[in-house]
Amino acid sequence: MPEIVVLRWGHRPYRDIRLTTHTALTARALGASGFILADTEDRKIEENVKKVVKNWGGPFFFEMGTPWRKAVKEWKERGGTVIHLSAYGENIETSDVLKRIRLSEKDILVIVGSQKVPKEFFSEKVADFNVAIGNQPHSECASLAVFLDRFFRGKELAKSFKNARIRIVPQKRAKKIATNA
Repeated sequence: MPEIVVLRWGHRPYRDIRLTTHTALTARALGASGFILADTEDRKIEENVKKVVKNWGGPFFFEMGTPWRKAVKEWKERGGTVIHLSAYGENIETSDVLKRIRLSEKDILVIVGSQKVPKEFFSEKVADFNVAIGNQPHSECASLAVFLDRFFRGKELAKSFKNARIRIVPQKRAKKIATNA
């Protein structure tokens, strides 16, 4: 299975802290191996994500401050493919874009924006695939969740995390947690 890393672009520290944190946690929970907060640093998000990984397991890396152009260039130089999630891309349901991504068998860098992204993101220089989760305005966190779930065909929902100190014990009713102190 290819490695998937999520690159978050356009994070606004005064506005997006909660949504960026949720996007990173969604990436981790649904099968990505890491998260890059491009072009900016936000220690609060880093602290929150690393705390979740410490308690709930990994592996999952968190990187920040890397310029997005550098991250994309290095990813492509390593032979990876870049996917830009956008409402304007090829519809994941009505096109064969997901099939073509899977057939490439390359590691994947998924770009999700926070604000209006530069036109450059849509170009072949940046994105190998522009993928839409429906062609309507939507949340980047939701689009990432749908993309990862579709890509992994739901198997990520049963994933076990290594070195977890806390894990949920599924129950029909009530909440139950197991701890490994």
